[in-house]
Amino acid sequence: MAQATPEFGEWPLKRLMTEVVGTGTKSAEDMSSEQAREAFQRILAGEPDHTTLGAFWLANRWKHNNAEELSAFTDVMIEEGVVGAEPDCDPVDCGANYDGKHTSAILGVGAGLVAAAAGTPVVVHSGDRVPTQKETAYKHVLDELGVRTEIEPEESAEMVDETGFGFYYQPEFNPAIDSLHDRRDQMGVRTFVNTIETVANPANADVHLGSFYHLAFAKKMTDLIKGSEHLGYSRVIMFQGMEGYDDIRPGYTKVAEWDEADGTFEDFEIETAEYGMEMESEDLEVEDVQADSATITEEVLSGERDDHFADAIALNGALRIYARGDVDSLEDGLEAARAVIDDGSAQAVLEDLQSF
Repeated sequence: MAQATPEFGEWPLKRLMTEVVGTGTKSAEDMSSEQAREAFQRILAGEPDHTTLGAFWLANRWKHNNAEELSAFTDVMIEEGVVGAEPDCDPVDCGANYDGKHTSAILGVGAGLVAAAAGTPVVVHSGDRVPTQKETAYKHVLDELGVRTEIEPEESAEMVDETGFGFYYQPEFNPAIDSLHDRRDQMGVRTFVNTIETVANPANADVHLGSFYHLAFAKKMTDLIKGSEHLGYSRVIMFQGMEGYDDIRPGYTKVAEWDEADGTFEDFEIETAEYGMEMESEDLEVEDVQADSATITEEVLSGERDDHFADAIALNGALRIYARGDVDSLEDGLEAARAVIDDGSAQAVLEDLQSF
């Protein structure tokens, strides 16, 4: 039996591989919360051998982590890594997949600015070319728009209070996770870190808006949130976003909604055609995701553009307004979103953000 270490306990990653998670696809077992906590404490401390760490991440990918394990990983991440700063307002936390998009435009910047103009503050967060895709994320579109992104959490909180829209930069608010960048890059596949970083909640928001590939994963994410000792979300909206990002798909999108107040977990569908938006995914593809997403955002908010991108930004803005409970329906949110685009309020928020 492995000897206990005074710093961590008795479950080094190699022992967890041998006795729990790495014994094969049929015989592998789930870790207890305590085992998962110790495992991630060791990882953040840089204790495991690189080969053992890679094997552990891959074994967990094959096994599929349950909500209890993910809650334990998340709590350790928050305890030992997250340096948050809470704004005075209570924003919607938008946690898109950090490894970004490579084909379609990022709509969340424009959507967040629209929501902010309508009175729904929004926070987004990302890193910089995060593995495994290392594609375009929130930071890069904001950079292209001339917005300051490499700022400390306190400034991020000031940004959202002053403008209604805030950006938190992972190396500043979650340096422990950022320090794993090279090891994650060598994996070649996503790990559970890609899951938990999206719910880091640096602004301590009450509402989380995120994305999923399958409805069962959305349920697992809400169970993660319910099981966490540190996440303060009381409402979660998750949906099948384009390329796994927090952008509504043209056509059909499945949405999951959880509310702590009544304990409900429900799902519904968004059909863009029902809102007069006859578009396909190909209509939102771009050649240069970073540059084109920024240009599209500016042109939609200034009123220069009235096309599928304008519809998509308005609808995604509406979902953010609805997520916070500032309207009772997507229809009401869409009306509010289009109003602030038409009267120039959304463009004014972008200008405030650029001058922050």
